[in-house]
Amino acid sequence: MDRRPAVSRWPLGLRALLVGLAAVPVLLALSETALAHAAALRGSTTTVDVPTWLFLATGGGAVGASFLLASFVTDRTFIRAIHEWGRTLPAPGHLLTLGVRLLGVGLLAGTVAVGYLGPPTGFRNFAVLLVWVVWWGGYVASTYLIGNMWPTLNPFRTLAGLVPSVERPYPDRLGTWPSVVGLLGLIWLEVISPLADDPRLLASTLVGYTLVTVAGSVVYGTETWFSRVDPIARAFALFGRFAPFERTTEGIELRLPGTALSEAGVADGRDEVAFVVGLLYVTTFDGFVATGLWSDVATAVVGVGVPPLATYLLAYLGGFALFLGAFWWSMGIARQYGKTYITRTALAERFAPSLVAIAAGYHVAHNLGFLLGLLPSVTAVGAAPLSPPQQPPVVAALPGWVSGIELTLVLVGHFVAVWVAHAAAYELLPGRLEAIKSQYGITLVMVAYTMISLWIVTTPTVAPPFLGGGGV
Repeated sequence: MDRRPAVSRWPLGLRALLVGLAAVPVLLALSETALAHAAALRGSTTTVDVPTWLFLATGGGAVGASFLLASFVTDRTFIRAIHEWGRTLPAPGHLLTLGVRLLGVGLLAGTVAVGYLGPPTGFRNFAVLLVWVVWWGGYVASTYLIGNMWPTLNPFRTLAGLVPSVERPYPDRLGTWPSVVGLLGLIWLEVISPLADDPRLLASTLVGYTLVTVAGSVVYGTETWFSRVDPIARAFALFGRFAPFERTTEGIELRLPGTALSEAGVADGRDEVAFVVGLLYVTTFDGFVATGLWSDVATAVVGVGVPPLATYLLAYLGGFALFLGAFWWSMGIARQYGKTYITRTALAERFAPSLVAIAAGYHVAHNLGFLLGLLPSVTAVGAAPLSPPQQPPVVAALPGWVSGIELTLVLVGHFVAVWVAHAAAYELLPGRLEAIKSQYGITLVMVAYTMISLWIVTTPTVAPPFLGGGGV
């Protein structure tokens, strides 16, 4: 009989991750108390009167507890009934669809025009507000809270559809890896450049993106380009799987939020798994570079002679590798404890979509205060986009309950993710105990993601170092 303590018999990788999880609140406790913020532009914070380590440990513990509660639900018929529940509603007519497409093209043209012709100063230009506040902060949230209308509204797709395509065969070896590179590239550009502050650069980027998407559609076809290459379309498609409404051939399908993420085929192959993880990671990194911890680390690294651009790039790619590596590690744990011969890739294809729920919760939490704080600016500048007020109005201090909603949304996203993973496990594995054990690794990773997300959302924002003037 093996008389070693139970913990010592756990795999080395599992013990290492547990040590890492235990170290997270200790390291982050350097911030002393948790401060909730909504956005860097608002510059206001709300203090949560508990130690940071306790606050983060409580959040991570809540996700762990949700896994334990889900483990009591072992009736496959009941789980399947929840995920198969739905109603079909009438679909909108062709005239409404055409109107939405024309609206999308009009908004793109107006954004580019105002970006070039309006004031050159950041949020006095309506193009900047429209893209970063209305579209990124508001519309993206509607995609997973309501449904994905982007295939119809997408102006890039509408314009690409007007141009004949030569329909060259798309190289299968590329898979959807170009969309992974595109996603990482877009967020990298947003982080290191003045894209969020310079309306001229923003307008030029939109023009360039339009030319690239139209050219790609001409070569490979609209359907292939926007389903396999275009990162924005693929991100919206995944967010739409979380939403309660989805357009189908039979009409508008109503379902419980998040349940479609457990279906087979949401992620197919390592490339699509990497895209899902990237979708979660890029929003996390965008928030991380505005923390005091990153400011201290970047300053120290640059201080020993590493160029600022290299510092950001190494951190960016290293962080993505860490997120992706942690997820693949969890799939190894799923195989080991689930006692299954299902490949790690096949497990990843079913478990990875659960991370979309985490990305959705963190995205809305990260942008809620930003959106609410700048809505007065959107109204004032939108009323006169070419001659806006010198000082557009903002909400200087949002009510304290906004911070509470932000934190709640982070946790709700993780709770839904735990349930989606639970449902996927019961679809894959025949044994009840094996299905529960297969979730050990992904639950630990989710706990780590939760604590990181909560720390970022509750940390005061600072200006990222070496990005003065909007670039490295």
